[in-house]
Amino acid sequence: MAIPKNILVDNPGIREWSILTGFRGSIAHGMYVPQNKPDSIDDKDVMAVCIPPIDYYFGLKEFGNKGTKEIMVEEWDIVIYEFRKFIRMLCQGNPNVLSMLWLQPGDYIHLTPEGELLIKNRNLFVGRHAYRSFTGYAYGQMHRMEHGAFNGYMGAKRKGLVEKYGYDCKNAAHLIRLLRMGIEFLKDGELYVKREDAPQLLDIKHGKWTLEQVKGEADRLFKLSEEIYLKSTLPKEPDFKKVNKLSCEIINSFLKTGGQHEE
Repeated sequence: MAIPKNILVDNPGIREWSILTGFRGSIAHGMYVPQNKPDSIDDKDVMAVCIPPIDYYFGLKEFGNKGTKEIMVEEWDIVIYEFRKFIRMLCQGNPNVLSMLWLQPGDYIHLTPEGELLIKNRNLFVGRHAYRSFTGYAYGQMHRMEHGAFNGYMGAKRKGLVEKYGYDCKNAAHLIRLLRMGIEFLKDGELYVKREDAPQLLDIKHGKWTLEQVKGEADRLFKLSEEIYLKSTLPKEPDFKKVNKLSCEIINSFLKTGGQHEE
């Protein structure tokens, strides 16, 4: 499953400037449903972390929109973060960006030594602060589950499935997955991105659970999340001095080589 060449050519943040590019979303979670399946509403989701040339740091250039660039071409949904923006989001405990440091090896599309160094130091971003991020994102999914807008490449088809089942099953699966991942993270300090519970989550995604079942499981998990948070022995938050030192090391290394590493 390769990113089309026309997207790569037009967006150096995915390849030439990237220290880390990988699959996110349903592919990374082991829940991707190919579009030739009747109930498929999945995009091919990718995230990249880039360090653009030095004039973006000392000149007047700015990468994307405040450090973020989004690309949507047919089924491809790609987001590129400038490195410092990505680091700030890691420090905030953002579930989506944290997941990029715990992917399975086969889910990385492009990885430089600087990207590997970031992954090696992923424990710097482990902490109890992530509780509010995971539960906050989960509450957002719960709201959209019944009140969501159906935009984008698969919008019309997704709306049809909502009308069929009475709620947004994809948001429901995200809701349950986020809560389970957050609980695991607070307990173990690890993110299990490739889900062992993928078959059950796919059942939810395909409308095999009633809305009442989803709400009941979510209520149980929200309560368990709070209990685990209160008992967690993880650090309160990241060590920002160590994170800052690592960030300087990674940026300096990449700019010195221009990203020209042997693969």
